[in-house]
This record gives sequence, C-alpha cells and structure tokens, in this order.
Amino acid sequence: MILIGQYDSSFVRRVAIALKLYDMPFRHLPWSVFSDAHRIRPINPLTRVPTLILDDEDVLVDSHLIIGYLESIVPAERSLWPAADPDRHRALKVAGLATGLADKAVSLFYEQQLHELVSPVWVERCRGQISAALTMLEEDRLQHQSQHWFGESIGHADIAVACAIRHVTESLHGVVAMQDYPALHAHCERLEAMPIFREISQPFIPPA
Repeated sequence: MILIGQYDSSFVRRVAIALKLYDMPFRHLPWSVFSDAHRIRPINPLTRVPTLILDDEDVLVDSHLIIGYLESIVPAERSLWPAADPDRHRALKVAGLATGLADKAVSLFYEQQLHELVSPVWVERCRGQISAALTMLEEDRLQHQSQHWFGESIGHADIAVACAIRHVTESLHGVVAMQDYPALHAHCERLEAMPIFREISQPFIPPA
C-alpha cells in the first residue's frame, strides 16, 4: 500500500501509526496538499490527505474510513479498538472528538493564515469548539486510570488524541495551554515518548 501525506497532518500520522502497529508494510509519499497538489489531484480529486492507495490500486480517503478498512482486514486479536461495548463505542467517541478537534484546528489555521479578511466570529467559534473538545476529553481521560485510555494496550483513541493535540499545539501557537489539561498532557507526553511516535513524526510545516 502507499500512504500519501505529510506526518505533520494528524490524520496522516494516525493512519501511519496504525499501519505500523498492524505490521502492515506500506510506502510513504510525503506529499503536501499545497506544493504537491498536482500529484495528489489525479489520485484523489479532493486533493486531501491521507490518501491510501491499496494493493489493487483502488484509493481510499478520510482517516476514519481508512482505519475502518484496515480493521476489516486484520485478525480480530490485532484490532486497536476495544473488543466489546461499552468501551468500544466510548473509544469511537473519544477518537471522533479528537479528529473533530483536529478539523477545527485546521479551519482556524486556514482562517488566520490564508484569508486576507479574517472573520472574528469564525475565529471565536473555532476557539470555543477547540476548548470545549479539550475539556470533554480531559474529563473523560480522568475517568480512566489505566496506562492507555481503554486498558493497558494502545488503541485508536490514544493515537487520535495524541496526534490531534500535537497538531493543535504546533500549528496554533498560544491558542491552547496544555497545563490547563493535565491528564491529556500527561497522556500525550507518554505516547510521544514511544519509539513508534518518534519514528512517525514531523514538525509542523506551514503551507507556502
């Protein structure tokens, strides 16, 4: 398989980390949706990442859908979701909040950096959504005393949260103070220290 996108995208990064944890070999093309748009567009007309080219040359887009596909082809014991409810749907909720948080961070970054006329209403809305998501995630993490969110093994909820928060803190300087979210901060620090997170990593590169 071929994974397209840079690792400063939380969405690309979470897919790459999952592929590594699944022991699925893949080739990585670190293309930018800006400087490499001409390369991505013929493969994915949305010109978005992650884009995953499968072994049969079909193409999948959207990190949730890509992970859903990968989960469908790995043995059940390799799944990175909890095996049963209620933990399974609760993990889906956490991952959804994290990816939504990352979406709002991207929206806010584009509004502030790429628009000549910035909308104060949109900026405040995005900031409020980011803050509310972080607060809910902090409260949820405090309810789990295990090493990872849903037990002693890493899962998609852990990965999605860590990747999203890394992106938010690097792309939106001064917007989020992680000391206000100590449980989340500790959670992400532990994950970012893991070899796989250090390997699948890239400092944020603003679009040129």
